[in-house]
Amino acid sequence: MAKRKRLSPVTPEQANPVASPAELETKSAFPAYPQGVAVTRTHGGGKSAPIADVARETASAAALAELSDSVEKARQTGRMVLELPLDAIQADYLVRDRIAVDDDDMQSLMASLRSRGQQTPIEVTALDNGRYGLISGWRRLTALQRLSVEDAGSDTVLALLRLPSDSADAYLAMVEENEIRVGLSYYERARVAARAVDQGVFETEKKALLSLYHAASRAKRSKIRSFLSLVRGLDDVLKWPHALTERLGLALAKAMDEDADLRSRLTEALTMALPQTQDEELKVVQGILAPAKTSKPKPDLDSKPTAPVDLPGLTLLAHKDGSLRLAGPALDADLRDELTAWLKTRLG
Repeated sequence: MAKRKRLSPVTPEQANPVASPAELETKSAFPAYPQGVAVTRTHGGGKSAPIADVARETASAAALAELSDSVEKARQTGRMVLELPLDAIQADYLVRDRIAVDDDDMQSLMASLRSRGQQTPIEVTALDNGRYGLISGWRRLTALQRLSVEDAGSDTVLALLRLPSDSADAYLAMVEENEIRVGLSYYERARVAARAVDQGVFETEKKALLSLYHAASRAKRSKIRSFLSLVRGLDDVLKWPHALTERLGLALAKAMDEDADLRSRLTEALTMALPQTQDEELKVVQGILAPAKTSKPKPDLDSKPTAPVDLPGLTLLAHKDGSLRLAGPALDADLRDELTAWLKTRLG
């Protein structure tokens, strides 16, 4: 018969064993969390490991960053409509291709904005100090500014942000937008090309025409080039140059190329007529062109001038038929007025 093992009394150390750190790591079903670490309860009442919390926070931060990047990219690429203060828009950022706008059209646009609000955003580019340069939408911006003053309306405007790589792209964007939405006169087309050259955006007028009106036919660009001479010669003379029709403008440009004195005669005629409307101004232009269309009379051999008399800044030519002709740089409007007054006194 086998001997039974004798049981010894339980010692205090055996009753309350103290495990070593190594033993705790291997025997514990859950790790002991340091103080301050948050523990998230699961639906089953258990605890989730901290790495799951970190993963969730990392994923949330990544999603938020991606959303923020998408929003900023949409803003920068013009796919997000911004609400900007009216006084933050610099309307003269570009030389506008539209010289004037019909008041009836402006009133109609204001009525539409008043009843339906702004339906189409303007286009701007970001400048310094929280300001924006206007690329397209001058009529809408002007109408909203008037409504803000007259009706105490909203002082904001809806806009799309554009990032033109340079000024040439900005001018092209403005021209293309206006070509699509509302037809410009040939004078207005030529004027924006001339001003872009003056500002150094393009080296030559030819490059400006080829860039800004690359989608136009060669014949159309040729007509715009003809109007460039009118912009250069008459922009400070005509009050309503945009009212020049294609036919009248081309005729005027051709006449100016053939007659160097036409500009001075037109300036004098407009000064005397003082037109108050664009129709009155057009009549003066047509009146100046009318004599040029008549055939020139054959020269009279008996009316050849005698030897010219040279004066300071003037040359006097006396013809055998009794006519006199003055020519030279000193013959300006003041001298003509003085001569006219003297002749009236002498012959009166």
